[in-house]
Amino acid sequence: MTIKFGLIGGGVMGEALLSRLIARGIYQSSEVIVSEPLSSRLDFLKQQYDVAVTTDNIQVFTQAKEVVFLAVKPQVFSAIAQELADIDIINTEHSPLIISIMAGVPLSQLEAAFVRLPVIRAMPNTPATVGAGITAICSGAYTSPKHHKIAQQVFSAVGEVVEVSEALMDAVTGLSGSGPAYVALLVEALADGGVAAGLPRVIANQLALQTVLGTAKLLQETKLHPAELKDRVTSPGGTTIAGIAKLEQAGFRSALIEAVKAATERSQELGK
Repeated sequence: MTIKFGLIGGGVMGEALLSRLIARGIYQSSEVIVSEPLSSRLDFLKQQYDVAVTTDNIQVFTQAKEVVFLAVKPQVFSAIAQELADIDIINTEHSPLIISIMAGVPLSQLEAAFVRLPVIRAMPNTPATVGAGITAICSGAYTSPKHHKIAQQVFSAVGEVVEVSEALMDAVTGLSGSGPAYVALLVEALADGGVAAGLPRVIANQLALQTVLGTAKLLQETKLHPAELKDRVTSPGGTTIAGIAKLEQAGFRSALIEAVKAATERSQELGK
């Protein structure tokens, strides 16, 4: 069968995408090839997903007819680009869509390496590994509606998808890319508060996690503005307003705002 999807990088995010693409029938195992330098990792991916594997990145580019997905660290990109200088992908029998999830690598660098090829830059986040992520995508000069549809289909396998201009990708990194760490910190702090108030650790952890999970689901399903939900929970002179007053006193909201801004600025620095 024809190889349609090529994955370069079989790490955590690459495997998460691979597993869901196959499980949802978007690609058959026989339509996928994966390149990865670690032989132990290659053996695992072949056994687990029954896909073709290789240590040769060029083999992926020359065989994958529909998509080549770059799931490697940004530091590796220059070496991959140098490998590709030896082949002329555009003049092979196909022109695959290049999708990159390399943080900080702009479209200009990608298009310099993949001359006249359709390129999409994407920023998923770690909840994608359990199918609950959100991915922001932006498109290069040679992409078409067909390519957008393919990218939407690929990333829908691991969560939701939004399209933004490239100028906003650093802000995406600061919010949804780094955001899982902020939420994890919130869950940990809520649980610590429960322990400080006398709850056993196991129960405090369970209460904190389910409260965050349930609140997010409630907001998503009801489409309530967060401020409206907050007001519904907050009764006059009650416990919630006492807690909120302490959060405001500690600068809780402004701290989160500043965290997103700081992560955005750091992403901009790393991309230079």
